[in-house]
Amino acid sequence: MAARKSLWYFIILLVGWVCLTGIFASANAETLNYKLYDYVTKAEGVPIDDVEGHAVVLMIRKGFYVFENGEVATGMTVSTGDFIKGSGPFNNYAIITFADGSTIVSKSQGTLAGETTIKREGVFIKGTGRFDGIKGTVNLTLKYLPLEKGEVGPKGIGEGTINYTLPPK
Repeated sequence: MAARKSLWYFIILLVGWVCLTGIFASANAETLNYKLYDYVTKAEGVPIDDVEGHAVVLMIRKGFYVFENGEVATGMTVSTGDFIKGSGPFNNYAIITFADGSTIVSKSQGTLAGETTIKREGVFIKGTGRFDGIKGTVNLTLKYLPLEKGEVGPKGIGEGTINYTLPPK
């Protein structure tokens, strides 16, 4: 009888512990939805003479983030790509800078296949200020606008989500 009573106490304590740790873990998780407008500030391509249309590209895009909570931030994305006729693998580093000076740095990679809309998913590699120690992911769906005369790359309009946790303070 005493063993059965001890088992019930253990089960109640275990359920209580699971509930409390679940509450604290979920309270720490945050989501920020945003809209992004960005444009190319620099693009350099170096042709590779192995097949027609092959080039290695470096592109810098700058933009404005508008978050669902009313906050705004600026951004810069540095991309490298190895493209054949506009398609191929790319790597991105994105830096978001908030009005208070806090930053989030993410890294993503993928393959561009000549689309006018891309989806990009990345992971956070650093945060500063209120985002120090950030962990999580960012995703973005970006639609490129038609290239205008004199532009080195297309403007983009998109939206995305930042899912993150911060270490306890």
